[in-house]
Amino acid sequence: MDLIKVTQHTSTFNGITQIIKDDEGNDMEVWFARDLQPLLGYARWENFQVAINRAIESCKSQNINIDDHFREVTKMVTLGSGAKRNIQDFMLTRFACYLIAQNGDPKKEEVAFAQGYFAVQTRRAELIAEHINHIARIEARDRLRASEKQLSQNIYERGVDDKGFGRIRSKGDTVLFGGFTTEMMKRRLGVKSGALADYLPTLTIAAKNLATEMTNYNVEQKDLHGEASITEEHCGNNRSVRSMLGQRGIRPEELPPAEDIKKIERRVASNEKKIERNSAKLPKHPTNDAE
Repeated sequence: MDLIKVTQHTSTFNGITQIIKDDEGNDMEVWFARDLQPLLGYARWENFQVAINRAIESCKSQNINIDDHFREVTKMVTLGSGAKRNIQDFMLTRFACYLIAQNGDPKKEEVAFAQGYFAVQTRRAELIAEHINHIARIEARDRLRASEKQLSQNIYERGVDDKGFGRIRSKGDTVLFGGFTTEMMKRRLGVKSGALADYLPTLTIAAKNLATEMTNYNVEQKDLHGEASITEEHCGNNRSVRSMLGQRGIRPEELPPAEDIKKIERRVASNEKKIERNSAKLPKHPTNDAE
């Protein structure tokens, strides 16, 4: 997500933040679910409640007191007819909002932003954007791992062993990277240990995953057997992906390396552990904050 969009989203999310007093009389930030709902791209309250309930269950599974972070409240609203009625709402801490975002629809841009917004203890757009980009890269790498594992299983069932899988994947890389083998790309990017994909930017990881998913699909649909036919299929798919990138002026072998994904994963995991610890707790004796 680019910095302009992050800045726009940040301003919108800042606008629904409310300040109440905690049990020590200090100011603390809270959010209300009804205000958060449209910002996360949910048109219906019933659908948003699913994400809230999942977040509550996630909180319980971590042995964290849900009352510290989720409080059911009621709000008085005016209907179109002018009549008034009470509706269900939830007062939420930063940690609660983060869990809701985690349990929302990851395809929604607003949900991806919210994960970064509530995970980072600052309103600085560039730090929020960095966290969002880290999450996107981790998710892309996880998808590639999954698709490569599926390919390994698919071709094993069709007479190709682990060494054959390694050769197929390497030949696919050579096509995708314009003649540079996996080992050549490692030297080119300064990779001293670990998998090449752990040092690739998100775009290249996604390209490798697309080619691998295409191979998985066609191996099954065409019922391909043997290393030769599957290699031809995988190289053809990598060639198609490279051609598509080339039409947009992108050469995968020329993209700069990214930071080791394992370091990114550790950093994100460490930051996520701090969210609950650093999130203020809801006061035990609220004073009509929601009305």
